[in-house]
Amino acid sequence: MTTAPLSLEHIIRPSSLTDKKPPVLFMLHGYGSNEEDLFSFAPELPEELCIIAVRAPCILQPYGYAWYAINFDDEKGKWSDDDQAIASRDKIKNFIEEACATYGLDEKNVNLLGFSQGTILSYAVALSYPEKVKNIIALSGYINETILTDSYTQNNFDNLNFYCSHGDMDQVIPVDWARKAPDLLKSLGIKHIYEEFPAGHGVAPQNFYSLKQWISDKI
Repeated sequence: MTTAPLSLEHIIRPSSLTDKKPPVLFMLHGYGSNEEDLFSFAPELPEELCIIAVRAPCILQPYGYAWYAINFDDEKGKWSDDDQAIASRDKIKNFIEEACATYGLDEKNVNLLGFSQGTILSYAVALSYPEKVKNIIALSGYINETILTDSYTQNNFDNLNFYCSHGDMDQVIPVDWARKAPDLLKSLGIKHIYEEFPAGHGVAPQNFYSLKQWISDKI
């Protein structure tokens, strides 16, 4: 269902739980997509989860949305607008707080599912503000350390748990970028698993089955 105005546009599937604050899964889509994309996973995910698919704030022409600008011009060199990414990182953090208060959600059981650019932002939110989230599903993305808070390595990451996956034939985000994440997470003492699948820039069926099992066990 579509919802009342908060700071970011979103759609929501309520939890089946009525006797206590439910856990919540926030979905963060990729560059050029919208909140409907990952929301298609919702019917297959645990009913006790409240699922909120969020629309990125930057409008792209002729259609679609992004968390931050990406320049694809080879002559100028491919680059990302890190200032916009940092702004989106904090917008997501604030939206999590808003949504939990507005919808009566369990702020101690906040989960993120990101794809591509949404994964880059999921990493940024979790590593910068680990007290705000619990489990993170990081699909087809990587860690951009330049958009993390300056002192993030001093944070307490005891509560975090990551499921990371990537397609080994990804032509959009090289798998080598994703392979750096486990080493960084390990160096920070963060619980995680990392899996690769024979796929491009997308979520293969076996990848979805694996993440579904993982989040079902964690909530």
